[in-house]
Amino acid sequence: MTFAFKPDLSVEPQVVAFFDEGSNTISYIVRDPASNACAVIDAVMEIDYAAGRLSFDGADAIIERIKAEGWVLEWLIETHIHADHLSGAPYIQERLGGKIGIGDQVTVVQDTFGKIFNEGTGFERDGSQFDRLFSEGDSYRIGSMTAHVMHTPGHTPACMTHVIGDAAFVGDTLFMPDGGSARADFPGGDARTLYRSVRRVLELPPQTRLFMCHDYGPNGREIRWETSVADERAHNIHVRDGIDENTFVEMREARDATLAMPKLIIPSLQVNMRAGKLPPKDAEGDVFLKVPINKL
Repeated sequence: MTFAFKPDLSVEPQVVAFFDEGSNTISYIVRDPASNACAVIDAVMEIDYAAGRLSFDGADAIIERIKAEGWVLEWLIETHIHADHLSGAPYIQERLGGKIGIGDQVTVVQDTFGKIFNEGTGFERDGSQFDRLFSEGDSYRIGSMTAHVMHTPGHTPACMTHVIGDAAFVGDTLFMPDGGSARADFPGGDARTLYRSVRRVLELPPQTRLFMCHDYGPNGREIRWETSVADERAHNIHVRDGIDENTFVEMREARDATLAMPKLIIPSLQVNMRAGKLPPKDAEGDVFLKVPINKL
């Protein structure tokens, strides 16, 4: 497997994790060890869906840490359009600055869900809500570090893996070895594509640190979010070395058929496809979310 970049394992970014218990999401601060520059990956905004109330405890914790350390926020990265939590990126951006970036195939997701949520012509489907759209092989800087972007679709069309020095942030493409892989049955998802994306990630150097977006503590173990390429290749229950593509696809499609929709998929998609912003206010200044019937 060849990459458009050469992984630089001599760069070891500092990674600070924040676990959101409500959605089992892990958000990250990634700091350049040679400067005060940092990025935030997959920030969370909490919602009490039954009450229709938003809160920002997780985002505030990230902000407080960055301020306390004197770090400078340069990027807010979304690994994909999340279906299980709302993005806290705009909230953090308003307070600390930085650019919000996501994969350029977000336009496919916006087109798909713009129709499902009947957003009409007022909803732009060109990704313009984000500050930067990344394509396969793109790179960007976090202080002195170069971050490289790999397009790893299958869970969604817009999924990206961000490789920063010896660390890779895989979004929902992979879980911890005992968790396996992400579902591939959302609109635009595909199990065969997911397998190929995972195997591509696992061609990174064996010592590459891998950071998950979610962990559910299988079999009651404590929550974990960091593993390695070598560990995934040896032990991942779905995609370890020796499991072929057809076997994976059969397993993944059968498993996905048994899964319920994520409990926050309806508010999450409407907000996240807008780069974490809420739908437009009505004439009275109120904001509403839609519930599509028999569309998901």
